[in-house]
Amino acid sequence: MTSLVSPADLTALSGQLEQLPLPQALLHLTESFPGGTVLSTSFGQEDQVLTDMIMRFDLPVRVFTLDTGRLFEETYKVFQRTVERYGRKIEVYFPDALAVETLLRERGPFSFYESLDNRKECCRIRKVEPLRRALAGAQCWMTGLRTEQSETRNQLPALTWDESFGLYKYNPLHHWSLSEVEDYLQHHRVPYNSLHDRGFVSIGCQPCTRAIRPGEDSRAGRWWWEHNTNKECGLHDR
Repeated sequence: MTSLVSPADLTALSGQLEQLPLPQALLHLTESFPGGTVLSTSFGQEDQVLTDMIMRFDLPVRVFTLDTGRLFEETYKVFQRTVERYGRKIEVYFPDALAVETLLRERGPFSFYESLDNRKECCRIRKVEPLRRALAGAQCWMTGLRTEQSETRNQLPALTWDESFGLYKYNPLHHWSLSEVEDYLQHHRVPYNSLHDRGFVSIGCQPCTRAIRPGEDSRAGRWWWEHNTNKECGLHDR
């Protein structure tokens, strides 16, 4: 599939998207990448905002999620409520079974606590490789990343070229505050993960996520035993 937009047009397209109200921007994006726009959702607050817009306005965006096999029960519940609410399927990608079996046999079920390398290997198997399959054939990948989520994301652009996966990456909520996200969910009565009401801001795999403490940034609850500030799993470079 050949994109109608080349990397040289990145700045122009980004400016056009920023000038439009968000629902119209999403429509313009799908027209720029006909049949090639996807949304990855972990059923977090930001992803639910975008899922609501896509599904209420029936936009031609393929929505998928990565099931690592270690998600919270509450995440599956909001998955179910979302499908029931909008009546539209969400694609699911699992990690390679043999790779998971090998990881557990050779390193045990909690190897990610032992070293950063082990944790990144687990993330690669359970998240990054399934993402590559999910993004196959896509031209533009939409995410719920926001600038205020962490120090490493404070210069997050609306639209960029993702070298790792070889496609455009659109972050339509990059300038939204958490309160704006929460207000949107409440106003439109969008299903959301009940863990958010218990201090969980960024929600991933159950063994690797905790609620944040007062004064911590939203990523502090992810891989909470690590002391580095770049709390990423390999899906995003920032």
